Amino acid sequence: MPSPFDRRIPLVAAGLLLAATVALAGEAGRTAATIPPAARAITAAGYRAAVATLASDEFLGRKPGQAGEQKTLEYLESEFRAIGLQPGTAHGYRQEVPLVEITAAPSARLAVSAPGGKAEFAFADDMVVWTKRVVAESHVTASPLVFVGYGIVAPEFGWNDYAGIDMHGKTALILVNDPGFATKDPKVFRGGTMTYYGRWTYKYEEAMRQGAAAALIVHQTLPAAYGWDVVRNSNSGPHLDPETADGNAKRVAIEGWITLETTKKIFTLAGQDFLRLEAEAARPGFHAVPLGATASVGVENQIRHARSANVVGYLQGARRPKEYVLYMAHWDHFGAAPPGTPGDRIFNGAVDNATGVAGILEIAKAFAHARHRPDRSVVFLAVTAEEAGLLGSAYYGANPVFPLAATAAAFNIDALAPVGRTRDVEVVGFGASDLEDDLKAYAEAQGRVLKPDSQPEKGHFFRSDHFMLAKYGVPALYIKSGSDSREHPAGWIEAWEADYLENRYHKPADEYRPDWNVTGNLEDLRLLYAVGNHIANVARWPAWYPTSEFRAIRERSRAPASQ
Repeated sequence: MPSPFDRRIPLVAAGLLLAATVALAGEAGRTAATIPPAARAITAAGYRAAVATLASDEFLGRKPGQAGEQKTLEYLESEFRAIGLQPGTAHGYRQEVPLVEITAAPSARLAVSAPGGKAEFAFADDMVVWTKRVVAESHVTASPLVFVGYGIVAPEFGWNDYAGIDMHGKTALILVNDPGFATKDPKVFRGGTMTYYGRWTYKYEEAMRQGAAAALIVHQTLPAAYGWDVVRNSNSGPHLDPETADGNAKRVAIEGWITLETTKKIFTLAGQDFLRLEAEAARPGFHAVPLGATASVGVENQIRHARSANVVGYLQGARRPKEYVLYMAHWDHFGAAPPGTPGDRIFNGAVDNATGVAGILEIAKAFAHARHRPDRSVVFLAVTAEEAGLLGSAYYGANPVFPLAATAAAFNIDALAPVGRTRDVEVVGFGASDLEDDLKAYAEAQGRVLKPDSQPEKGHFFRSDHFMLAKYGVPALYIKSGSDSREHPAGWIEAWEADYLENRYHKPADEYRPDWNVTGNLEDLRLLYAVGNHIANVARWPAWYPTSEFRAIRERSRAPASQ
């Protein structure tokens, strides 16, 4: 089932995000929210045990395709079974996810020919390129370069960077993020809050739809939200992708990133002013600019086919068993470096994301221990290959075990920070759906308040697994622990997070420690259980706010046959 974003469905008109203080809809006479007693089944002992186990050296970093994968899958199956979850598929708890691994040789070179001369750019230092096509080699030769601004076609924003140009055979040079980030004007897209159009994944997809031969994104640290080293390290090794029947033949021949310095050199050779055209690209009415230069680049690939698995279990609902509430977390991490690598070579992934997997296990226990089975069925989904680009959740979105039109809500748990209890709850993608209204009510029962996304310009809502269900219309909620600590002075949590990102995130040092303060994690899990339990027991279907780009998709997916 293709994503609705691939069908040119006009999205609803966007404006200012609604506040998450909208009154709870359709539940007149509801009493004040309270955390259900079954939430007490979420315990520090159970949570710590699961995190410590998954993040132990014995699990070898939980990378798909490495030795730790099978051990992880067996552990999750055993835990699901012990909790009393029914297998999600006819064959058991595993949903097989076919993957293909493509590794481009680092010998690739980008050659540019322009009126001002010729230049050649090196892999890793100046650019990174690859192909999603499952072929031994892929290349473009003397492909005309076209600066397409942000590479966006968004009818609801009145924006089309490709208007009036035929991109067949051409190479698109594309800015990252969207015009709202550049202008900070709330009337342009969503101002400083990134939309889906700002994500690099969208830009490659749009270039494909436009018939481009290649698509190269210009790296800039602030709008990308990470430095060149992240781009280089993420794209200079194997690329994992879901395997498709046509071997991704429709994708552009070459995808990649180029550094800002490389971009400026290309524009100079072409006799163009990059800074001027960059500014013009953020204004309405921008038209793509052929640069009068050509690019030639190719990759040689090693190809390996693999199989991984999502783990799916569920508790059947008592009154509406064919309607679903879903909790998800990704089980994978980066595995182990080759033998002989100096120092600690295991990427344990304790915070990212043994905490999330432990979280869904504890929430499953709460549902299993509840006095009454909820009306709707509750699904627990541990997905693979998130670190490779949300591949397990993408596969589930395209091949759902339980119909997405009948899935009332999805709750994603990713990287719970062991920072203790807070007075607030951060909502990633704040202002998206009325799930936030329910969240607000139960957060108040804990003496907490909702807090908007602290970094909306970075588009974190589009960078975790729930997005792969949201793009099919499923209302999704993704929260983080707040920053207003009950136990430490102001700024302590921000300092902890900065230290984690600098010294442990995606490094072997992300290990479980017995001295972690998990009281805040338990409070977050009990909060998510309470909201999900509420949704599992009310007739109301959660809805996206009118300003959401997913609202129209949801309305179409549920009308009328699916209702």
